[in-house]
Amino acid sequence: MTPFKCKMCGGDIEPNAGQTFGTCDHCGTTMTLPRASDEQKVNLFNRANHFRRKSDFDQAVKAYENILSLDSAESEAHWGLVLSKYGIEYVEDPVTRKQVPTCHRVQSNSILADIDYLTALENAPDGYTRNLYEQEAKSISEIQKGILAVSSEEKPYDVFICYKETTDGGSRSKDSALAQDVYYQLVNEGYKVFFSRITLEDKLGQDYEPYIFAALNSSKVMLVIGTVPEHLNAVWVRNEWSRYLALMKKDRNKMLIPCYQGMDAYDLPSELSMLQSQDMSKIGFVQDLIRGIKKVLSGNNGTDTTTVSAVSSVSPGSASDAMLRRAFIVLEDGDWHKANELLEQALNLDPENSRAYVGKLLVTLKLPTEKSLSPSQNGWSENQEQLFLETPIDQIGDFQKALRFAASEYRAVLQGYEQTIQEWRYNKAVSLIDSVKNSNELKELLSRFAKIKGLINADALDALIEKCRSECIYQEAVAAKDARNFVYALEKFASIPGHKDAGALAKECRVAEENERKRKKRTVAMVLFFLWLIAILIGLLD
Repeated sequence: MTPFKCKMCGGDIEPNAGQTFGTCDHCGTTMTLPRASDEQKVNLFNRANHFRRKSDFDQAVKAYENILSLDSAESEAHWGLVLSKYGIEYVEDPVTRKQVPTCHRVQSNSILADIDYLTALENAPDGYTRNLYEQEAKSISEIQKGILAVSSEEKPYDVFICYKETTDGGSRSKDSALAQDVYYQLVNEGYKVFFSRITLEDKLGQDYEPYIFAALNSSKVMLVIGTVPEHLNAVWVRNEWSRYLALMKKDRNKMLIPCYQGMDAYDLPSELSMLQSQDMSKIGFVQDLIRGIKKVLSGNNGTDTTTVSAVSSVSPGSASDAMLRRAFIVLEDGDWHKANELLEQALNLDPENSRAYVGKLLVTLKLPTEKSLSPSQNGWSENQEQLFLETPIDQIGDFQKALRFAASEYRAVLQGYEQTIQEWRYNKAVSLIDSVKNSNELKELLSRFAKIKGLINADALDALIEKCRSECIYQEAVAAKDARNFVYALEKFASIPGHKDAGALAKECRVAEENERKRKKRTVAMVLFFLWLIAILIGLLD
């Protein structure tokens, strides 16, 4: 079976049969292990521990939660959640060579009171495993106290600037230069700003957390600055803004503003897509940003045209509306997958949002705007026309939900779209009558008329059906005439005398058939004459 990977250094651990602890063959640390009896579960734990060792704590949390969805009593998964929530990374002590914990996500609540820690103790398979949990938690608790003591001495910040300092190649990033420009602008306005390049320049890396923790908790505004999607999703950048989003759920006065340059707004991480973002390349960006920050810090929570708070600090409807605006912008760009994701998020917040269902209808139909639902826009492709012809819009689930939840005024608008499309389907079907060539096409067209019969009365429908049948007969007759089967063609044309030029064509067939009959008589006469002549010649020779 695949060996367990050490949750501290990544080395291999081969536990003895039946044991829920083992010793790493690389760092020599004895640690707790899950009760895993199959390859799949071992791989799930190794994957979760891999994310945590990489400091990708959000992914690690999801991975441990997936394990708990399979076994809610798995103590090691609860302990993994604890390590991830507190951002625990293990590093080698240069003196003792032992793996010691460092904390990158300190919290105000003691780890010893954490619900997942207590659940891990409760479900520990034996006393030795429980003792290992307790020892490790006490060590982390001491680190936590030290960080909180240092952070308590820090003066509160107004703004936290979150960005990626270096590129993957190690050089300074463009994000850093842009962030520094914003930093100086805000400092000149008199704000206390956390900007790691300057704020932490006299600190060692392992000492950053107390100051980051203090700044995250005290700042009323976070600016997330990025020039490429990869930088915004970098582990330590995501670590900061995801922690701030969690704080926003508890403090409605906090605001996060994504700021981007050289990329599209819909390239932002999905967690930030619900917020009103700022394009740093636009003229007046800094002035608008400062004006928005002033409103937040002055206690004015009114909606501003330049900044909108996150879902945690506004009503679900407002957050849903913000995502809807993003979704309809993305629809115009034809990014159907991204638009659908945003619309689903909006519906998660407001499941009775009529316009969100209209957006999903547009995704299904591959239409860029709501106005495109009108045939007069002349923007439908052949595939879209075919879909409208085959499926009445009132039978599409998203349209039905949109009607169901729409207010009276908007319901009237949607019903207007429905009526217009139905009329288009009717006119389109009528225009196709002349193209019917066989019984199969006739049946298909009749089926279309049946679906839109509510637009016309029974007599009119009967007349259209008769016209379709006449056209089908007409096409068959024309094909027979072209094949010189004049008798059959004449019979068919004669059965629809008032349809198109069937009467004239019937006369042509009658004349052609008569001429053909005369031609055949002449041919027979000539054959008989030659036979008679041959017989006389034979008689003379005899």
